[in-house]
Amino acid sequence: MMVWSIANQKGGVGKTTTTVALAGLLAERQQRVLCIDMDPHASLTFYLGFDSEEVPTSVYDIFMLDKQPSREQVKQSIIPSEVDNLHLMPATMALATLDRKLGSQGGMGLVLKRALASIADDYDYVLIDVPPVLGVLMINALACCQRVLIPVQTEFLALKGLERMMRTLTLIQKSRRQDYQYTIIPTLYDKRTRASLDTFKKLVERYDDAVWNGMIPIDTKFRDASNEQLPPSLYAPKSRGVLAYQSLLTHLQQLAGQESA
Repeated sequence: MMVWSIANQKGGVGKTTTTVALAGLLAERQQRVLCIDMDPHASLTFYLGFDSEEVPTSVYDIFMLDKQPSREQVKQSIIPSEVDNLHLMPATMALATLDRKLGSQGGMGLVLKRALASIADDYDYVLIDVPPVLGVLMINALACCQRVLIPVQTEFLALKGLERMMRTLTLIQKSRRQDYQYTIIPTLYDKRTRASLDTFKKLVERYDDAVWNGMIPIDTKFRDASNEQLPPSLYAPKSRGVLAYQSLLTHLQQLAGQESA
């Protein structure tokens, strides 16, 4: 089971869009996909057609059970989406209280990793939409993944958010003695603007091979797809944004193949 966490300590950079776009492409390829929404704002949950305040169970319940949830308990927190091969572990606003409730308890950084281990045979891919705040939720998401995907809007202020994210990765690597594989994904790219061109150039200069050599363009089809609560590849399979995500997925799978060889 391959686990990717989509994270950045800045909002509005395309984390949820990246999660849904990649999940939709994988599901179309007959991969069994689980999306996990760990953001209290529940954008991913709403995107896939669920009201976060009406779902019967959520990722929050996994944290409130115990440090070693059973397979059945984990499965009860998962609901099927309207998309074949795509399931969701939804979010609720209650997630915003976890740091206050659990932040001081030891061993809480591996709850999600243990939960996913119990269902490892059920899914080929797990994609985690991570909130932009460093806390219990982000630590859990980083602890259980093989690769961190970091969408970065191609404009100057987004570089500052990336710097915070990189410091967080370094901090957690030191505390857990765990190296993270990560891929920086340029998003909201507009080739007509100097800001996009300059930001992409700076990304490559600073982070070199960690930057995917493509970019996700601004594409109004993404907004339309979210309005229809469909992955972009199901709504507009030939759109330029979907073609970009297809290229990104190929790149990520090649990296995974190289690492497992």
